[in-house]
Amino acid sequence: MKKIISIVFFLIFVTYSVSFADSLNLSCKSAILIDANTGQVLYEKNPHLKLHPASTTKIMTGILAIEHGNMNDIVTVDEETVYLTEGSHIALEPEEQLPLEDLLHALLIESANDSAFAIAKYISGSTDEFAKLMNNKAKELGALNTNFVNPNGLTNENHLTTAYDLSLMAKYAMENETFREIVSNYTYTIPVTNKKDEERYLKSSNKLLYSNETINVDGEIVPIKYDGITGIKTGYTQAAQNCLVASAKRGNQNLIAVVLKVNGKEIYSDMHKLLNYGFDNFDTIDIAVKNEFVDNLEIKNGEIPIIAGIVKKDLPISIPKDSINKVTEKVMLDDELKAPIENGQTLGKIKYYLEDQLVGEVDIVSTLDVDTISSPTIFEKILNKWYLLLIGFFIIVRAIVVIKQKKKRKHRRKIYRVPSSYR
Repeated sequence: MKKIISIVFFLIFVTYSVSFADSLNLSCKSAILIDANTGQVLYEKNPHLKLHPASTTKIMTGILAIEHGNMNDIVTVDEETVYLTEGSHIALEPEEQLPLEDLLHALLIESANDSAFAIAKYISGSTDEFAKLMNNKAKELGALNTNFVNPNGLTNENHLTTAYDLSLMAKYAMENETFREIVSNYTYTIPVTNKKDEERYLKSSNKLLYSNETINVDGEIVPIKYDGITGIKTGYTQAAQNCLVASAKRGNQNLIAVVLKVNGKEIYSDMHKLLNYGFDNFDTIDIAVKNEFVDNLEIKNGEIPIIAGIVKKDLPISIPKDSINKVTEKVMLDDELKAPIENGQTLGKIKYYLEDQLVGEVDIVSTLDVDTISSPTIFEKILNKWYLLLIGFFIIVRAIVVIKQKKKRKHRRKIYRVPSSYR
């Protein structure tokens, strides 16, 4: 009966969320909105549909360049990079030399396909090997339906991903300070090189960052530029149509949204609707605070029998507005807490639920080192026995002495009884 009631509550919550979100009337083929801190899904439309990602692919290329490269390294462009490049580019030339940092800005701001090739070859030696690195990283991040075959997103029937998978990649990438700083800018200047005697001025196609062009959002005409936008990447090919991955922050709310396969400016209208939905209907709260006391926990075979368990880190979660009182928690400890225990060791978890839906979890950790009670050696056991016998002997002797002293005092004591008339 209890399980049935829980399912009913869960269905009510899901039905509410879906029915409300359905009113967004998005034009895109696929979309998702997540909390950038926790990865919670706040809205979805065909999130696992495999589609061409176009240049949103470069999110993965960019983060791999940062993790596997050195920003100050000088990359030499080869002939194949130049001659195989199609679409957007920064006119790289054979034997041209640029710092990786400049190529990375060209990749993420100008969306340069020749820069993507140059980075891939610098990191892995070939685009094929780099694609393997991309796919391994995608799986590591939890991607379910992604297969990359190139570093730039040019159309290939086997180069596919999903809105859900892209949201995971974007969340991970935006946790990197270098990546985050680059995609928050919409201009950049590449200095002269050994092959170019003029500077190259780059400008992002992510109009959410800067454009005063207008769009229609639910009947209201507003600028494309979005309040609180922090990045990250656009994409377009004929097969993919317009694609956009965006992040935005207001107060303590941090959102990531993905929109795939839509025509024209509707890409920005859909993105506004998604982000508005997140900011208007959800609150971000710290459901758990780092070092918050949880409970005193019994430790078996420990020199210290009880230690305090505390919350490992802050845990912000997104929940529908005015629903904080509906959040419940479940403390789950390891089966047997037994010494030795290290300071900071995980002892269990706290899971937080909203209407029976898991919305976040955090580790419970130890505040102390606890050593195991050491077993006495044979010699110590013998000493302990003799010690007990000796203590017992002294107790007996002392008792005999006390008894004798009492008897002596009794014999010496004289009792005087005074008649009542003298009292």
